[in-house]
Amino acid sequence: MDILLKTPLYETHRRNGGKMIEFAGWALPVQYSSILEEHEAVRSRAGLFDVSHMGKVEVKGKSACEFIQKLTTGDIGVLVDGQALYCLMCYPDGGVVDDILVYRFGPEHFFLVVNAANTEKDFNWLTQYKTDGVVISNVSKDFAQLALQGPLAEKVLQVLTETDLAGLKFFHILCGVHIAGFKCMISRTGYTGEDGFEIYTSPSNAPALWEAVLEAGKSSGVVPAGLGARDTLRLEACLPLYGHELSPDITPIEAGLGKFVRFEKPDFIGRAALAAHLSRGPARKLVGFEMGERGIPRACYPVESGGREIGFVTSGGYSPTLKKNIGLALIEAGCAGQGSKIDVVIRAKRLKAVIVRIPFYKRQHK
Repeated sequence: MDILLKTPLYETHRRNGGKMIEFAGWALPVQYSSILEEHEAVRSRAGLFDVSHMGKVEVKGKSACEFIQKLTTGDIGVLVDGQALYCLMCYPDGGVVDDILVYRFGPEHFFLVVNAANTEKDFNWLTQYKTDGVVISNVSKDFAQLALQGPLAEKVLQVLTETDLAGLKFFHILCGVHIAGFKCMISRTGYTGEDGFEIYTSPSNAPALWEAVLEAGKSSGVVPAGLGARDTLRLEACLPLYGHELSPDITPIEAGLGKFVRFEKPDFIGRAALAAHLSRGPARKLVGFEMGERGIPRACYPVESGGREIGFVTSGGYSPTLKKNIGLALIEAGCAGQGSKIDVVIRAKRLKAVIVRIPFYKRQHK
């Protein structure tokens, strides 16, 4: 663990029983109690995650909006102050550099949240295309980031702030919010398929803020949660993980994320390739499946149909909510019909599975 990057909450995790593992070069808790218990807590109550490893990049200047428009698939021009947008950065051939969140603080001030393993790559990619009137800064070390996720997230967090959280809309952010006395930015976003908040604050505030949130949620059954539950939660909700459902070799069209590619906006990197891909129809498609036989599907396992390999598993595992083994797979489009039978090759054995409608889990809104 000594050679790994550590979040401001590293000692807090160790002191409170977090089981630490390596992830994207960071030392992070995979679980506290158990993945199943933490998963269930988020689905029914709320769980608190340390996501301080996520990268943060600030883009400022008179040409900031035009610059981000050029680099991303989303229409940044429609954002208003305090609003966020999920979108992608693509290579000229349509492969994905990263999937990111873009926050607009003002017409000349944007804040990008990127995947931890891609922070340096993304920063270099942005810098490569920098134009006059744009200042790009890697501000990852300036922030700790906590995620409180679950149906009770608003109720628990409201105890700690005078700001009306009910008024904070999905995919919007508020700055200068005081939570447990600490100055924070707070956004109504997350990676679990549940309602919740991501809280950005100074690294020095993180340990006390973490303890304050858990104490406020103690009577409601809020628990600290790790990477294991975060992965099972996002899999059920079919939220993509870079390096699995997205990569330089997988386009947003193949990954079923075409709605996040705004062809109607001015030119952006990858537009021509993605438009051609959409026009001719993708040869591969991301599908969800349920296992019909005992066996846990894992990333990169081959998928077959009629004894012929047609693709591979991108993510898979046990679904605590559905009580089934499930997975996502990138397969030939001609074999991707809902209800189609497939085989997943697990330890040299072909095990039966069926393609099902996704997402596997969808939160019931109020």
